[in-house]
Amino acid sequence: MSHNSRQEILSLVEKPSRYLGSEINRVLKNPGDIRLRFALAFPDLYEIATSHFGIQILYHTLNRHPEISAERVFAPAMDMAVHLEKKKTPLASLESGTPIRKFDVVGFSLLYELNYTNVLLMLKLSDIPFLSKDRDTSHPFIIAGGPCTVNPEPVAEFFDAMVIGDGETVVVEMAEAWMRWQKEGSGIKGKLLEEWSIIRGVYIPGFYDVDFDTSGFQRIRMKRNGPGEVQRAVVEDLDTAPFPDSPLVPFGNPVHDRLRLEISRGCTRGCRFCQAGMIYRPVRERSPRQLLSLYEKSISSTGYEDLSLLSLSTGDYTCIVPLLKQLMARSHNEHVAVSLPSLRAGTLTPEIMEQIKKVRKTGFTIAPEAGSQRLRDVINKNITQADIVNTVRDAFDLGWKVIKLYFMVGLPTETEADLKAIVDLVSELRRDMKKGGRRAKINVSIATFVPKPHTPFQWASQNDLNQSSRKIRWLKAKLKKPGIHFKWQDPQVSRLEGLWARGDRRLTNLLIKAFETGCVFDGWSDHFNYHLWMEAVRNTGVDIDYYNTRPRALGEPLPWDHVQLGVTGDFLKAEWGKAVLAEFTPDCRTGDCNRCGVCDFDGIEPRIHEDGKIGVGDTKPEKGVNSGIERRFEIIYAKQGAARFFGHLELMSIFTRAIRRAGIPVKFSQGFHPKPKISFEDPLPLGMESHHEIFWMTVLDPIAPETITQALNRQLPAGLFIKTCRVSNHKKSPVGSVETRYRVKIYDGVLEEKRINSFSEKPEWVITRTNRKGRTRQIDLKKMVSAIERIDTGEIRLYIISEGGLTVRPAEVLVHLFEMSASQCQTAKIVKEKRHER
Repeated sequence: MSHNSRQEILSLVEKPSRYLGSEINRVLKNPGDIRLRFALAFPDLYEIATSHFGIQILYHTLNRHPEISAERVFAPAMDMAVHLEKKKTPLASLESGTPIRKFDVVGFSLLYELNYTNVLLMLKLSDIPFLSKDRDTSHPFIIAGGPCTVNPEPVAEFFDAMVIGDGETVVVEMAEAWMRWQKEGSGIKGKLLEEWSIIRGVYIPGFYDVDFDTSGFQRIRMKRNGPGEVQRAVVEDLDTAPFPDSPLVPFGNPVHDRLRLEISRGCTRGCRFCQAGMIYRPVRERSPRQLLSLYEKSISSTGYEDLSLLSLSTGDYTCIVPLLKQLMARSHNEHVAVSLPSLRAGTLTPEIMEQIKKVRKTGFTIAPEAGSQRLRDVINKNITQADIVNTVRDAFDLGWKVIKLYFMVGLPTETEADLKAIVDLVSELRRDMKKGGRRAKINVSIATFVPKPHTPFQWASQNDLNQSSRKIRWLKAKLKKPGIHFKWQDPQVSRLEGLWARGDRRLTNLLIKAFETGCVFDGWSDHFNYHLWMEAVRNTGVDIDYYNTRPRALGEPLPWDHVQLGVTGDFLKAEWGKAVLAEFTPDCRTGDCNRCGVCDFDGIEPRIHEDGKIGVGDTKPEKGVNSGIERRFEIIYAKQGAARFFGHLELMSIFTRAIRRAGIPVKFSQGFHPKPKISFEDPLPLGMESHHEIFWMTVLDPIAPETITQALNRQLPAGLFIKTCRVSNHKKSPVGSVETRYRVKIYDGVLEEKRINSFSEKPEWVITRTNRKGRTRQIDLKKMVSAIERIDTGEIRLYIISEGGLTVRPAEVLVHLFEMSASQCQTAKIVKEKRHER
């Protein structure tokens, strides 16, 4: 795709910064040094994809290898997809703009079943056949990893290989095997697949035959000699595993816009509904010493103002209190807030809360899952009503304003009394919320239980659509109270999740048909279309109830039986039996081994760090007190090229983080949520370039203007650069009469000279402007446009006057004077060249 063609497409789509690929800490290698080109593909929008830290880990891991280039590609939004198809432009990587078909390996991350149609969207836009059997060595190898691969069968026929388990080391082994295969030059696809098949954690679907017996059960067997079972890959020690200390800093507004540190992997609580708690065993903690080192490097390389500690249950991390104290000692002066997104009631102690609120009180979520103690015992949640109530009460007492609660309906053995218990629990917490005149709120979120493979509940029935809908409606009515915000997941979505979670290879044709029918971005409520899915179901003859509402017999074959994650079938069956009896299984982290089967105690075993092992000598002293000298600087910068696609809010974030990375001691405001003292001139419209934009910032320590200029320019993405920096006594320029010169170039049409002459000759040129509220106002362009200079047939200079806060945009002149369409205006190159007071 030519530069102009790409710029034209970006001009026409929403959120064009999604497609720039010029983020801080991105890696772009010299093609001459590369043997393997690896595309990391995520089948969802940029905002979701960049929030998945697994992509960051793989990106860092692969790019450490001098002969491997890992680039990213995410599902384009539908407006971009339409433009790509219209212009016959292939889907390309973010970093280099290379078409995906030209990569050697494309690796998809499968985190959510309702992203499957997006995989087909990305393959179609890349002109790559859907099915593995239809691809040869002229196509990239298409592989997949992520939690959904623990039941690979519903999508197995789309992939050449699938990674089961931890991918950091497996993906490097696969890459090295590819380079050996490529060097040998055989060109036989099957030879590489054979090499891959002997790597622990790699499943080659094409090496297995599948048929269905008279009962409808899928039977799978290996075509050649071999064990037939695929053993999950496990990273034994997180401290020795690669982890990015300079992660990419996304543009826009990603779902998780903060620095993230994975403090542990795996969970030992044993919740019987929780797939993650089973498939990521055993628990492996990263050492506090390494976490503190990663924090120091990562915070300085990203400029983030928020830190999130990642784990399935962050409060269970053995050294959580001393770790928080150390992090607070380091982050307090930098105003970096710490959040713990996955906390259990009872682990969010007042001591932890006191540490978190030293910077600001980030929100937190508690997931009781069930309202009654009986049902929490069934699911082995291992928390009591007192744990929940006391944790929420402590949070309110310490000043938190928002508590999020998650529950499920349709759990095995659920009764009407269990639903009523949800209402009673939330009502009790609401009474605590209102004590002392508190102005707080409780967010209640409800989802339908979906049985997942490799859990004790994999044999359970899922509620049908009517059952789920009735329960959610009842809860919504009962919890319609001031201070309670009620949200729920659409039961239709849950029904499809259940279908794909426990499906088999008979769903291959359903996915293709659903995509062809128009199903895409099914995880987004504004795109999800249940009726189109039902049309595809009817056309392919799939019986959803066979997969969803039908309870499984303990002895029947399951589609994922050949995938061995370590947790044994006998353990899962025993847990299913204990669930029916509401019997408790203790946490093996603090008690005896439960013999789930994961640990071999010869490498694969729990790894925890004893409390208090962070020595005093590890503490980094807080920065010294600043000089007390405050200086306000006016900074003039240019916004050119691809940077014109940054919106004003993301531009502010880019500069704020660049200032942090540059180590400039900017002053912060006071109060609940301190902000850096930075203010910007009136924002430019999205898509406009400028030679002269301004922002102001207040700095605490003496620092030379030229030092600020040099430091910031080293930290800014392409298209943004500081021109000058000077001491200023003004926050903003005084408002008066200002003339701004713009250069406008169009790529479609002619800027006729006769229209310019007509404008010059007329005494007035009145236009009507309508605001967002529908109110109209008449404006005389003759008073706002002081001159128009024609450079050539498609290029002019405009001189526009702003006075008393009133101005016109160059696009308005193009529309009203030259009768250009909205799309012509969007694709025009408009550069703000100069401004001066009149």
